Amino acid sequence: MSAFAGIRIVELAHRVAGEYASKLFADLGAEVIKAEPPGGSQTRALSPFVSGTSVPFLYLNTNKKSVAIDLDNSADRSVLASLIAGADVVLHDHDEAWEQRHGLDPETLAARHPALIHCAVMPFGRGAPANLQQARPLNVMHASGWGYHTPSEADPVRPPLKGAGRFLTDYEAGLEAALAIAAALIARERRGEGRTISVSDVEALISRSDCVLGRMLASEQEPGPERTRFDMGGPGAVFASADGHVFLLMTTGQHWSGMRKLMGEPAWADAFPSDWLEFQCTRERVETFRQHFRAWVSTRAKAEVSEQAQRLKVPLVPVNSAPDLHADPQYAFRRYFRELEGLLYPTVAYRMSATPACLTAPAPKLGADQALPATAGNTVPRGLAPNAIGVAQPRPESAPVSQLRQRGGPLAGVRVLALTKVWAGPYAGKLLALLGAEVIKVESLANLDEMRAYGGESIDSAPYFLSINQEVLSVRVNTKSKEGLRQLRRMVAQSDIVLDNLRPGAMERAGLTYDLLRKIRPDIIQVSIKMYGSEGPLAHQTGYAPSFAALGGLTSLVGYEGETPTGMNIRYGDSTVGATAAFAALAALRHRDRTGEGQFVDVSAVEAISTMAGDSLFAHCATGITPKCDGNAHPEMAPHGCYPCANGEWISIAVADDVEWRALCLVLGIDADLYAAAGQRLAQRVPVDRAVAERTRTHDAADLATALRTVGVPAFRSQSSLDLIGDGRLWSSEFFRFVDDRHGGQRPVMGTGWRMTPGEAAVERGAPALGEHDAYIYRELLGMSAKEYDRLVAEQAIY
Repeated sequence: MSAFAGIRIVELAHRVAGEYASKLFADLGAEVIKAEPPGGSQTRALSPFVSGTSVPFLYLNTNKKSVAIDLDNSADRSVLASLIAGADVVLHDHDEAWEQRHGLDPETLAARHPALIHCAVMPFGRGAPANLQQARPLNVMHASGWGYHTPSEADPVRPPLKGAGRFLTDYEAGLEAALAIAAALIARERRGEGRTISVSDVEALISRSDCVLGRMLASEQEPGPERTRFDMGGPGAVFASADGHVFLLMTTGQHWSGMRKLMGEPAWADAFPSDWLEFQCTRERVETFRQHFRAWVSTRAKAEVSEQAQRLKVPLVPVNSAPDLHADPQYAFRRYFRELEGLLYPTVAYRMSATPACLTAPAPKLGADQALPATAGNTVPRGLAPNAIGVAQPRPESAPVSQLRQRGGPLAGVRVLALTKVWAGPYAGKLLALLGAEVIKVESLANLDEMRAYGGESIDSAPYFLSINQEVLSVRVNTKSKEGLRQLRRMVAQSDIVLDNLRPGAMERAGLTYDLLRKIRPDIIQVSIKMYGSEGPLAHQTGYAPSFAALGGLTSLVGYEGETPTGMNIRYGDSTVGATAAFAALAALRHRDRTGEGQFVDVSAVEAISTMAGDSLFAHCATGITPKCDGNAHPEMAPHGCYPCANGEWISIAVADDVEWRALCLVLGIDADLYAAAGQRLAQRVPVDRAVAERTRTHDAADLATALRTVGVPAFRSQSSLDLIGDGRLWSSEFFRFVDDRHGGQRPVMGTGWRMTPGEAAVERGAPALGEHDAYIYRELLGMSAKEYDRLVAEQAIY
């Protein structure tokens, strides 16, 4: 049985964001009905094409059905009403004016269908000014701060970049929407609650920078207009090898020791102190190292040198392109690419032992399922009939919900035991906590989360940790102690989900494999995040988020046209992996609620990053053309880029047609007839960009963006870290909010890309002190006596 079997979603999307969100459900068994306008979804017109069909459309719409609906026709509106009456979810990515015009606004739908889940994905979320909702992915990227801070170590005179491919911002927003919908479905099937969900593309993207921007928000790092504010520092960069490129990230003395061995202990390295990466990482040393390393690696094959580096625990990895991924043995082992009607499709980053994602049908022809409405009209909430499927085995009851504090939210009553560190795993736990789950972070002084060690006056005041763990509980368990492990197993018996992102082999050494966990609790769900997944020829390898982007194909897509790839900002990746894992966890939970069956969810961080360029990977399969870094170019829009403004600022502008071109020219004083037709502008993109840049450079970026949006041209200032923190919309929408800092004060933190009514979870508590909730976990949940608790503390099983 598929994870979302029995769920019907009516999708009215005209952007990639909505189509990608529903694709995630369709590939896990939901019935997704595309209600398309008579001419078809706008994505059907996106290039490239194979056999006359849009490649992006093919990728985004596997396993879906299509019905042509003219919303201006009363008979068709009746058809849509019938479809919605039989649906669990209505999903769209239009603006609020469109909703009102067609009677698809939250108030109308909630009145007619109280148990319906209604999700709208908009560039700036519900309530934003109408002219902002015309934003395109380029504008979203720059409104979120990621564009301004891409690439790392940016040359201030060169334009910021759009990121990987055409649709990365849509994929992030679609993933955010899918996560919120999955949580709402679980609540609906448990309690019969309908919900309205609003997702902001921009806020979803900003939320992925929580442990970077979050520290600036809390004044633990100074924000500023510099484009390097998201950077990590150090010698990490992309370097040309004999047959492509490699990415190197070095941050520790151990990395430096391994690097010296890798290069054969060169004499020039003797001038570097052993701790230079941690304490003496000057610009001069970085440049000297890069100069020598660049010459050394340029004569070596990327696969060979990367394999040698892995054996020495040096984070040096190949920069993979689409052909590399198709030849990758790990991707082949995990069957990341699946064949359907002669084409190889990228799939998903999670292998689910009981409910795997499947590709069973290609994207539908327009109106292929026109007869479907005749069978619709199910007014009974479809998710509220579990007995129609049957429960495979009785589910052990969780311990009572914590009396510590009732927070509400769609995941109220769900308990997650998190053995997670650094960013990806904790981010997944944070998302589940913000949806209302009780997330218990397992920690110990003997094995601290590294985030507690970075900055701050103590392990309880480390800025990175504080930025990413709000509404999470902390329990001390010494997993190096036999008695500590026994108590941990007792916690497993009281939990619904076990989440981990420990190094390969760590869970096995602790006796916490899935086979052993389900002996403790038969319906347990284990979600495990590894760089390459838990099984396969490369599963033993480990690395960092910048490595994920290089290995997963994103780095090869980002850079100035015709030059060495630069990759996304070095900070990008961990949080996307965490969001992917959180969605997979909820898919497994929904299946367990219906059948009583738990499962093992094996998440590959590298594959999670690959999905953020899924259409690019699929385009290579379909056309044979290898996608490469293309600066800010777009195959269908010109001008499309980031242009200089006064005072060192930049503006993102994306022009799709002749009407927008003429409006742009009117504001900037350009002769529109010079490049009157779209074809001319695409063919002469360089002089077009030059003409636009000559006129924008004297304008204030924010004022010019407002003027352009007023006449219908999608434009937005490229926002720095300082701009984001001062953005009034983010404060008024409560994306930035305050939580208790445990010292009687308040700490500002970042929220998520969704808003949900009714019954959003309370978010009021900041990150926990180490072991802050020991008494609650041991005494209340496990029923331990005070004497026994004191004994375990004395024996350092609780430590």
